Amino acid sequence: MSFHSRLILVTATAVAIAVSAAAAVTFAIVRDQLLGSVDDSLRDRAGSMFRPRILPDRGGDRFLGPGPPGFPGAAPYVQLVTSTGEVIRSRGSQSVALPVTGRTTATARGGDGYFTDARVDGVRVRILTAPARDRRTGETYAVQIARPLGEVDASLARIRRWLIVVAAGGIAIAIALGLLVARTALAPVRRLTAAAEEVTRTHDLSRRIEVGRGRDELSRLAATFNEMLGALEESARAQRRLVADASHELRTPLTSLRTNIEVLARGRELPPGERESLLRDVTDQLEEMTALIAELVELARGDREVAEPADVRLDLVTADAIERTRRNRPGVEIRADLAESVVHGVGPSLERAISNLLDNAAKWSPPGGAIDVSVRGGEVVVRDRGPGIDEADLPFVFDRFYRAASARGLPGSGLGLAIVRQVAEAHGGAVAVERPEGGGTLVRLRVGSGAPSSKGQGAAAFRNIP
Repeated sequence: MSFHSRLILVTATAVAIAVSAAAAVTFAIVRDQLLGSVDDSLRDRAGSMFRPRILPDRGGDRFLGPGPPGFPGAAPYVQLVTSTGEVIRSRGSQSVALPVTGRTTATARGGDGYFTDARVDGVRVRILTAPARDRRTGETYAVQIARPLGEVDASLARIRRWLIVVAAGGIAIAIALGLLVARTALAPVRRLTAAAEEVTRTHDLSRRIEVGRGRDELSRLAATFNEMLGALEESARAQRRLVADASHELRTPLTSLRTNIEVLARGRELPPGERESLLRDVTDQLEEMTALIAELVELARGDREVAEPADVRLDLVTADAIERTRRNRPGVEIRADLAESVVHGVGPSLERAISNLLDNAAKWSPPGGAIDVSVRGGEVVVRDRGPGIDEADLPFVFDRFYRAASARGLPGSGLGLAIVRQVAEAHGGAVAVERPEGGGTLVRLRVGSGAPSSKGQGAAAFRNIP
């Protein structure tokens, strides 16, 4: 069963239960009101029999004489019951015997009165049994007065029929309105389903759903679906761009490597010096490709860390990265100012990001230049004394494969700083760069909340840099 059908069924069931309950309550109230009117009339008639006339016949039996003025006669639904169980009623064929029980005799002995319903000679009646006392003789007895319920039952039957008709009509209207409401309310869901099916069929992630102005759950669902499609579209676009850029970046070293290998394969009579030079070029190109592939793998898996985050001493991680850089680049001086700082993250990823910052700073540092590294409160700051980054290149330095014009003659893939930004964002932080006073480049990596903008706008992000 479809959700549309289930919604209509649930709506109709709920309305049916509500209408049926309302009809039952209405019927009970009307019935009580009608019976209340009957009970009031029976009390009035019982009051008019304050002094009933009890007459003896020739055989010594007693019978009930005519009632007082205004009382419509004792027969047929009036009788007295003494405390001994004797029944006194009108004489004649019209007199009807009302049911007598132990409760009736208890009332005759001074108990409380009560109302009962009974069927007498095929007629349903309402009976009032009330205590009374003969002031002349002191005898106690129970007065029983009955009234036929034919009119009441007929009225209740008519009311019952009307309530059934009204309830059935209400349920039918509820079903019709349920169809209309379900069709209207589920329209966004149908559009969402159609869009999802269209995206599945065509793989077109640019498809969007029209979102209404409301702030209900369906509007929020449509907006969230559009945001999800936007994120998927951006992810697919980034993936295609990464593949295209990687293919382009790999093509150059592969072409050069293939050329050198072909020359080495054909040139058996090459001079030893030229042969050694070609072999060095092949080795360098292989190392460049290895580094490029390693960085591509790092970028590809950077969004899904395999290690569980834990509390990490950022100052110790930075110290390890500094030692590695000193071993790889012994000609560069690194001055460190590391204060104890604990962050929540993945140690190897953070060390890789900091190492990339140090390698980039070392690559641009002039001979004898120094690199300053500091750690404070979850933030790593790296500054070099190189030529700095052109103002036009600042917004792009963290893009994948981006290399400034001045860097295209130097080794590198253009992925190092992109990995830094990815690691920072994965840890809830960001990275920014600026041109500090005195020249060079300053990069600040923050781990956790309160991170600066990672768009490369260093001047706007670091106004408090010393």
